[in-house]
Amino acid sequence: MRRHLTKLIRSSRFGFKPSKSLLVNWEMGTHGTSRNTNGQSLFFGNMNGYTSRTYVRSCSSLSEDQPKDNSVSDMLVDSFGRLHTYLRISLTERCNLRCQYCMPEDGVELTPRPQLLTKAEILRVANLFVSGGVNKIRLTGGEPTVRKDIEDICLELSNLKGLRTLSMTTNGIALARKLPKLKECGLTSVNISLDTLIPAKFELLTRRRGHEKVMDSINAAIDLGFNPVKVNCVVMRGFNDDEICDFVELTREKPINIRFIEFMPFDGNVWNVKKLVPYTEMMDTVVKRFTSLKRLQDHPTDTAKNFTIDGHQGRVSFITSMTEHFCAGCNRLRLLADGNFKVCLFGPSEVSLRDPLRNGADDRELREIIGAAVKKKKASHAGMFDIAKTANRPMIHIGG
Repeated sequence: MRRHLTKLIRSSRFGFKPSKSLLVNWEMGTHGTSRNTNGQSLFFGNMNGYTSRTYVRSCSSLSEDQPKDNSVSDMLVDSFGRLHTYLRISLTERCNLRCQYCMPEDGVELTPRPQLLTKAEILRVANLFVSGGVNKIRLTGGEPTVRKDIEDICLELSNLKGLRTLSMTTNGIALARKLPKLKECGLTSVNISLDTLIPAKFELLTRRRGHEKVMDSINAAIDLGFNPVKVNCVVMRGFNDDEICDFVELTREKPINIRFIEFMPFDGNVWNVKKLVPYTEMMDTVVKRFTSLKRLQDHPTDTAKNFTIDGHQGRVSFITSMTEHFCAGCNRLRLLADGNFKVCLFGPSEVSLRDPLRNGADDRELREIIGAAVKKKKASHAGMFDIAKTANRPMIHIGG
């Protein structure tokens, strides 16, 4: 029976379409169904030796989310019917922090500047994606704010016809002073990385000072009207898992969306499963103190499981890449700073767009290269232990 239930839950990610969230009570070998007073489905399970509860999102049919005007070109549709309308562009491999989960202690060899995409090349490739149906672009790095032409890039991207959202993921070190101009240039949302509320721990993790600057950037974003201001927190056992509820407290008085992220393996970050704090464990920690935690209805392409708490302005989210992947709804593609195109964060496969671009390829040829890569995207990434053994680039090269 347990094996049957496992197959049933997994099938919900690739074709099984329940009308409401599937509920399984799977505690110590038993099974059953239940709902809370809000009609939300609960999943009870055992992971890594402890029993806890989590919420299982039903896999809505992606066909229901397809544009009715065929605005997404075939170039952006993979062999599983997933529509890719979200492009993440890494603007640089350089960063003003040295976070332990992002790069090795001795640093990484950066791509020589001439081999990085120029502003004109970024804009040309971005225009190809937007004209094909991409409606959201997120700028990443490295640290995108260290790029000197960041404002010009934002301005020209925001003017692309069909683009609805221009976002940025940043460490917040230089953001406060640059954000007013970036907003004028069309930036519509911002994610700020912050993994601890304790300055000394911040310096230990990032190998740099700057905790106060990050907090200033969060407050500056709120003052400028960004709502919500998303704060990304990578949770690591023995380092910051004791701060989870302190982070949640930030959502009480301010429109902050705290997003707890499971620790993920990349080259050079010394990933260890013992450092991983599963979503279910984080949930248990939060719900013990914030008993009014309520699940929101997520979009089929959301990477996060989103919650509200009574009396809180902000929200709490969990990104469960390791223990409960969301590959069935993935609509994201990545353009790296060196011009390589990557269809999966955890997949090692890359194809260069820079080389054909500089060798005179026209738009049709570039679209064919993009489309062929998208068609090869797999149904899902490998399990976390396989990912940890698979050669991939450091996060600083891939882009946050």
